[in-house]
Amino acid sequence: MSDRLPRFEIRPLSKGEGGGYLIAFPDYPGCMADGETPEAAIAEGRDALASYVATLRELGRPIPLAAKGSERTLHERIATSVQKALARRADAEGISVGALVARLLAEGLERRTGS
Repeated sequence: MSDRLPRFEIRPLSKGEGGGYLIAFPDYPGCMADGETPEAAIAEGRDALASYVATLRELGRPIPLAAKGSERTLHERIATSVQKALARRADAEGISVGALVARLLAEGLERRTGS
């Protein structure tokens, strides 16, 4: 399996749900994980996805094909100046651009929903 994650959704969990963040993979039904931070949820999501795919293989079931182009579409829609700013900030924080974007989106959603 590639180091790159397929399309995923991440959202903050409410206090009633236990807090933290949930990551789910729409192209892999039922594959999800959680973590205290967006970065931790992504790390747990990698493990969950690897286990999900391994289990399907063991059972001889087909492995769903991830939607193609979802990352490219988002990348193409972000202005070059914003991409450069994200890269600089991610580098300064010692994380990947994807992890930074996931964290910023989750924090923004959390502020908007008040969760």
